[in-house]
Amino acid sequence: MDNSTLVNKSVLAIVVAAISALFFGIIWRFLEAIFLASLFAAVFHPLYRKFLHFFGGSRGVASLTTLLMVLCFVFIPVVLIATVFIGQGAELASKSLPWLQSVINEPGFIDSQFEKLPFYEYLLPYREQLAERLGSVFVGVSSGAMNVLQSATRGTVSAVVTALLVFYTFFFFLMDGDRLIKKILFYLPLDDKNESLLLHRFRSVTIATLKGTAVIGLLQGSLAGIGLWVCGIPNALFLSITMMLLSVVPGIGAALVWIPACIYLAANDQWVFAIGLFAFCALLVGSVDNILRPKLVGSDTQLHELMIFFSTLGGLLTFGLPGFIIGPIIAALFVTVWDIYGEEFKDWLPKTNFVPHSERHKATATLVLDPTPDDLADSETLRDTKPESDADDKSLS
Repeated sequence: MDNSTLVNKSVLAIVVAAISALFFGIIWRFLEAIFLASLFAAVFHPLYRKFLHFFGGSRGVASLTTLLMVLCFVFIPVVLIATVFIGQGAELASKSLPWLQSVINEPGFIDSQFEKLPFYEYLLPYREQLAERLGSVFVGVSSGAMNVLQSATRGTVSAVVTALLVFYTFFFFLMDGDRLIKKILFYLPLDDKNESLLLHRFRSVTIATLKGTAVIGLLQGSLAGIGLWVCGIPNALFLSITMMLLSVVPGIGAALVWIPACIYLAANDQWVFAIGLFAFCALLVGSVDNILRPKLVGSDTQLHELMIFFSTLGGLLTFGLPGFIIGPIIAALFVTVWDIYGEEFKDWLPKTNFVPHSERHKATATLVLDPTPDDLADSETLRDTKPESDADDKSLS
């Protein structure tokens, strides 16, 4: 390669990088909508293919029909549930916050609650400090709840705009997404095998996360909501929907609602309901997450339960609600990229003789089931020498 060609390609690479950075700087506010649209396109692409075959290859009609099906059977039910959720949340806040303020301002209320504790005599020297801290906690919780409701109200317009952008992009991704993927794969300097592996992991993790989260959320929210309703907890429907949303956090999501409900029942001297609700939710509702999540999510994503937990939690903290999908996808791509690295550089990487303790019994079983030629030769030698030893035993007898 001569100097002119090298300079030409170097300048071209700099220009491409600069223009690409400028372009992403323009659309970065819409990257979340674009990413969500790509997720929906990956999930509902098989349905689009069926409509494409049904309508004789008309991509526009097939894409529009798929979009209408998603709107009718996914988006509209979610909007109705969200409307009920926000309405019940506002009603609960309007009733509970004034009551909470009156209880805090009632003279002697906090002292009377402290006296019910079995270790009250140990807390007696710190009574004033604890009362002051507890009052500030109540005030912070009440103001935080009001801020959440207000932000949810203000975010309604933003959510509507984002939904319109997602479905508009989703419509075109169904028709032209395969062409876009072909362009992206063309510019990636990877083998076809590795590119196919990345695409497969992206789609499988997306479907598994959505499927597992939806099933687990419905089961946990419904079962725990029934338990709250039987025990007489007010606004059980609101709390049930809350648990459905919180179930995206593995292990502890639904427990953030039903454990305070058990404490509420115990504080009102309803110990039978409190113990019964705790046992019901801990044994049945908790087992739904522990049993189904590894099967619905872990088996398809091929991720360890700990990886699923931290990627989901980190995704929620980083990206908000869409993070429960984005987090596991990034984790799966992270594992896949390292697998590709290990496969491509296996001849350069040093060998290791370390065998995990959990796999040592498998190695032993492999030696027994798959004997080496030396093992077979030793067995033949023993078999040939056995009759001679038997003959010697007979002669001695």
